Amino acid sequence: MLSQRTKGITIKVTDDEYTTFTRLAAGQTVSAWVHDVVLATTTPRPADHVLLAEFLAVRTILLNLHFAAATGDTPTAEALKRLIERADADKLRRAQERFASVCQRRKS
Repeated sequence: MLSQRTKGITIKVTDDEYTTFTRLAAGQTVSAWVHDVVLATTTPRPADHVLLAEFLAVRTILLNLHFAAATGDTPTAEALKRLIERADADKLRRAQERFASVCQRRKS
C-alpha cells in the first residue's frame, strides 16, 4: 500500500539555482527531481558501501604494514596473505557498522 504525501517542504532559491535545477531535472518537474535528490541523500548507495569497504580494507593493510615497519618487523608472504584475507573478510561488516553509526548520529 502506497502512503500519500501529506507534508510539504519549501525552500527559496535564486533564479540561477532554479535554472540549474531545471536543467538537472532533465524533463522531470523540478519538484519531482528535488524530491528524488533529497530522498537519495538520506540512504547510502550500494557503491558507497563498496567504496568504503575497500577503503577500510586498504586502511587495515596499510596501518598493519606501517606498524610492522615502525617496530622493525618484516612481514612474511604468509603473514601478508593472512592480513589481506582478514581485511577482505571484515571490510563489508566494518563498512555497514560505519554507515549505521553515521545514520544513528543523524537521528540523535
